[in-house]
Amino acid sequence: MSFDRKKLERLAAYHDKWEKNTLKKTLDRRPERDNKFMTQSSVPIKRLYTPLDVAELEYERDLGDPGEYPYTRGVHATGHRGKLWTMRMFAGFGTAEETNERYKYLIEQGNMGLSVAFDLPTLMGYDTDAPEALGEFGKCGVAVSSLKDMEILFDGIALDEISTSMTINSPAAIIWAFYIAAAEKQGVPMEKLNGTLQNDILKEYIAQKEKIKSTQEEVDEQIREMAQQYGTSFDEIKPALRKNGAINRIRNDIREKKTLDFLVGELQK
Repeated sequence: MSFDRKKLERLAAYHDKWEKNTLKKTLDRRPERDNKFMTQSSVPIKRLYTPLDVAELEYERDLGDPGEYPYTRGVHATGHRGKLWTMRMFAGFGTAEETNERYKYLIEQGNMGLSVAFDLPTLMGYDTDAPEALGEFGKCGVAVSSLKDMEILFDGIALDEISTSMTINSPAAIIWAFYIAAAEKQGVPMEKLNGTLQNDILKEYIAQKEKIKSTQEEVDEQIREMAQQYGTSFDEIKPALRKNGAINRIRNDIREKKTLDFLVGELQK
């Protein structure tokens, strides 16, 4: 995107005057709070943004049109003008039979999609009858230990007509396989399925306080996933992340319960 250089120079002078006068008077009267202002991804937020901040922006490369890379304006060309966002209740409790009844009720009441809440043993990859699951069965979500559980969970629900969100991380690949197999038993091929699945083990560590591995092992596993996604190796990417302080930043984010989206930015540098 091209900006008139003379206009940018005038704007820079205008902004400098604002800082020295209007802003200074305000700060002298009432200083800003002693907080670090940042996004959920730990990206610092400046006090003010002007065209000076996007003077070097390339429209096609950095912004793009809706529905096109880099998708800064959404993955759909018409946004919510064409289809409203999916309304779904996060639900799951007790047995697969009980939750199946709830899902059918929610669909009857107008829910446009399903969002599965799994119990803690399922989230951690334990079967319901595992000693570690004692006292936690069906407490904070539905228990799914087998393909049969998944079949019961969606019995009588056409999986090619509804989207399903599953809040699952560590055992995500197994749960996804259960879902695909359950759909195939309904006669629904995988390409007809619609929905979302999480695959972020650090999210479970941060949000659910689940800890099977050490923090370092969790960090290393997250880096391996990122390396695979970006077509490089763990050995290549870890020194680069360590060099610019991202490894320590991950540990801090775990402690401070922040998201890890910034890793994507680090990997793209």
